[in-house]
Amino acid sequence: MYSDLRPIDVYQAAERIRGVAVRTPLRRSAALSARAGGDVFLKLETEQVTGSFKLRGALNTLASLGPDVRRRGVVASSAGNHGLGVAFAARHHGAPATLFVPSTAPQVKKDGIAALGAHVDDSAPDYDAAMVLAKRHAAEHDVPFINPCLGDPLLAGQGTVALEIVEELPGLASLVVCVGGGGLLGGVGCFLRPIAPHVRIHGAQSVNTAAMARSLAAGRLVEIPSVPTLADGLAGQIDDEALEIGRHALDSIATLEEDEIGETIAWLAREEGLVVEGAGAVAVAAIRHGRIPHLRTPAVAIVSGRNIDRARHDALLAAHRG
Repeated sequence: MYSDLRPIDVYQAAERIRGVAVRTPLRRSAALSARAGGDVFLKLETEQVTGSFKLRGALNTLASLGPDVRRRGVVASSAGNHGLGVAFAARHHGAPATLFVPSTAPQVKKDGIAALGAHVDDSAPDYDAAMVLAKRHAAEHDVPFINPCLGDPLLAGQGTVALEIVEELPGLASLVVCVGGGGLLGGVGCFLRPIAPHVRIHGAQSVNTAAMARSLAAGRLVEIPSVPTLADGLAGQIDDEALEIGRHALDSIATLEEDEIGETIAWLAREEGLVVEGAGAVAVAAIRHGRIPHLRTPAVAIVSGRNIDRARHDALLAAHRG
């Protein structure tokens, strides 16, 4: 198994982050329910404090560090949302934080990290280069590197999303989750597989971020090119540990065309009144565009984040008027 994490660790993480991270809404979507022929709910991580689920894992990870370690500071690499989570958690715990993000990261994310008091380095051309710089900085300065996708405290924090879902919807039959490096998938998989093995877990990602889908299909790690994508939060390569997460946690994985993601962002704004970034829209897009045949209901799509530049969001609304 890819982790020794147990459901009890997720319950403990939920207690640890309670009162800082918020319990996000679970809301039925009438339109998606009609499309699927059964109840479909949206888990609105767009309502999380920093605008995405990433705060959960960051808070649990910082809380798991000793006070002396936190005083030295922390470093992380991020496409943006993990950086926001780490910056918020570091400020909450009084720890200095340095975040390495790609130069192409949405400005709203870079500005948000800086506003939380963290130092932002956006000199890297892409996500993978940002991780190299972050790990080097951590080694040189003897501070913890907080991986955006791995580590039991981080996975336990992300798993609290699934904990909240099953508490409110004990009859859950399917969960649709965005997949990048596997952090959210790993967290929900570690929680659901032992306690609810009947729940089918479906992944969703962009064709331009399909490292997991291609690697699973090939049975080995497949390197993907770094190309522009609306789902910037899912960009980057995966490693062996992430591939193990995919093998153990996924029942299927769908890839969405960039235009389908853009259309779904606009649809979510029009029909559900939600501002959603590309990575946050892929789970809904997989249902909306019929990429999960025979979806068992009741189903939940995790809407993982809202942090999209206003100009880009406005452009997508104009391009997809319905």
